Amino acid sequence: MSQSIHSSASSGKQMLSEQIYAHLRNAIMHGNYAPGAALKPQDLAKEQGVSLAVVREALVRVVGEGLAERLPNRGFAVPAFSDRRWQQIAEARRSIEPVMLRMSIERGDLDWEARVRAAHHRLARTPTHVPEEGEYYSDAWAEAHRVFHRTLLEGCGNPVLLETFDRMWTMSELARRWSAHRNPDRDGVAEHRRLEEAALARDADTAAEALARHLTLTAAELTGCTHHEPAQEA
Repeated sequence: MSQSIHSSASSGKQMLSEQIYAHLRNAIMHGNYAPGAALKPQDLAKEQGVSLAVVREALVRVVGEGLAERLPNRGFAVPAFSDRRWQQIAEARRSIEPVMLRMSIERGDLDWEARVRAAHHRLARTPTHVPEEGEYYSDAWAEAHRVFHRTLLEGCGNPVLLETFDRMWTMSELARRWSAHRNPDRDGVAEHRRLEEAALARDADTAAEALARHLTLTAAELTGCTHHEPAQEA
């Protein structure tokens, strides 16, 4: 009986932690916290009506995704908005992702090809902007964009590299959402189409070069730009 009660309590704590994690992640990604803003466990626990242990567990997960930092003797905070940080992320992505794409082209099977085609189709057909959401890019487009890029790389078959991609993508996505600068002359639709075509043609050199250029242009958009003011702290 006591074992059943303990198991139920652990399950309840895990569910609460998952809910707080999802709340924090969503709030940070949607700009409810300013760059560099403190994430105080005591305040969050009070606001959400949960224990400190639940909040700390959720914060550790957010830190693991690169959406927050754990500062010595200062608790937790949203990453600061800086060119240096985003350029480091871009450098890491340019170093790793073209290599993963080459591996995908070499190792990917017909199922991978079908998933790449389907992911590109969804991305191309998803509206980039939904006026009611008040965002430059809609959440649906942002997810389709992530899925397309990840699907391109999934053919590599290396879960360690894919986990690294997931973390780098999340950090880059936060920077993109904060950025107030857009390049009106950039043709992202054509860039994604070239990536799909080169990958499915098994042209590793062209695909890797196209991806590196795509990442370089994205990094350039985030350099020297200002960020949107957050709506308010959640």
